[in-house]
This record gives sequence, structure tokens and C-alpha cells, in this order.
Amino acid sequence: MLDQAIKDRISDEVTSNDVVLFMKGTAIFPQCGFSATAVQILSHLGVKFKGIDVLTDPGIREGIKVYSEWPTIPQLYVKGEFIGGCDIMREMFETGELQQLLEEKQIARVSA
Repeated sequence: MLDQAIKDRISDEVTSNDVVLFMKGTAIFPQCGFSATAVQILSHLGVKFKGIDVLTDPGIREGIKVYSEWPTIPQLYVKGEFIGGCDIMREMFETGELQQLLEEKQIARVSA
């Protein structure tokens, strides 16, 4: 069961930011290979995102798994919608589906 305060914090982050990546570490210093890959994909696409380091908050680390009903981290949310983890992001990126989703959701890209 998910604590209401944790659920509210997660919900607030997901709904108040266009792109949110729950990850291990930070965008500058990812703490696992999967998080590093997720950051690389978003950076390559020029997507500005909010990274949330689950290692600094055990409540969020466990809570996000319950919130999304997804057992692993990283987790990507776009405009409040759960997209998936690293493998799904990689697959969507390789097929062009992630770029298309970002365009459909009108996510601004910064020039590299």
C-alpha cells in the first residue's frame, strides 16, 4: 500500500513537470547503467526533464514502484503519463516512437 503523502508527492511531480525521470542518481551523475541510458536518450533528443533521485528518498524509491505498478527504476513520465523504464525507452527511441510521442505531447526540445 502506498502512503498518501508519498503518493501526493509523486503525483505532484508527475503532473507539474512535462517530463519526469525517476532515476538512481542525477542527470549529471547517474548511479546505474539503466539510469545513465535513460538520461542519454533524453539528452540526445534535447528534452529538458526533471530528474528525481530515488536513492535520496526511500519513500519515493519504493513508492514510485507502487504508483506506476512497475517494479524497476528508472521510470519516465511525459505529461503525467507513465511511459516505461529503460528498455521501453530504448526500444521506443530506436523505432522513432519516443520522438513521435514527444512531438504529439508538444514537448519542447532544446537545441544541442
